[in-house]
Parts: sequence; structure tokens; C-alpha cells
Amino acid sequence: MIKQIAVALLAFALAWPAFAATPVNINTADAATLSNSLDGIGPSKAKAIVAYREEHGPFKTVADLSNVKGVGPATLERNRGAILLSGAGPTPAPAANAAAKPAAAAAPAKAAAKPAPKAAKGGG
Repeated sequence: MIKQIAVALLAFALAWPAFAATPVNINTADAATLSNSLDGIGPSKAKAIVAYREEHGPFKTVADLSNVKGVGPATLERNRGAILLSGAGPTPAPAANAAAKPAAAAAPAKAAAKPAPKAAKGGG
């Protein structure tokens, strides 16, 4: 039984890249390329993406894709690493931008987290 589970897990792990999205520039790709490259984007959603792009111009952010009917937050997150807006590399997740801030910006917050010393009570 354990051997069968191990074999199934190994087969799934080897097949996983087949389910992963392929990097694609959403501002230049045609509908066929979008549907073949992005997870959860079929031919009709891909055509809707191209039609939206032709009507409104290039996408400026990954979040702009949510303006296309049928493309929701789960689809965006599942494909975020594969969505390109230009010739550059994959688009980073929003949390990655916060991690790139200098450590000096975090120092004042750390100092402010210390509680103030308690004042002595006067008896009178």
C-alpha cells in the first residue's frame, strides 16, 4: 500500500510541470498562445483577453486582467509567475515588492514596538 502511494506521488511530481503555466507576454500574445500557456485560460477567455487588450490598450498590471470577464483573482494568482507585461521576466507577486524594501525602514517600527517604562505611582 505504501509503495503504491509512493509511486503515485512520484508520478504526480513528474507530471506537475505539464500543469504549470508557461511564461507569456499578455500584451503581445494571440488567443491561441494565451490559452496554451496559462492555466485555467481556455480559448474563449483567451479571445476575451485579446479583445479587451485591443479595445483598452496594453495591460499595465497583472491585476488589470481581472477586468476581463471570466478572469478572477484565483486565475491571476495561479498564473502570476507566468504573466509577462513586456519582454522582462515574470511579474513578481505583490508581497515580493514589500520584501524588497530596505531594512532601515523596518528599524523605527521595531523601536516603537517596545513598551514605555511604567511611571511610579505617588502615594498621597
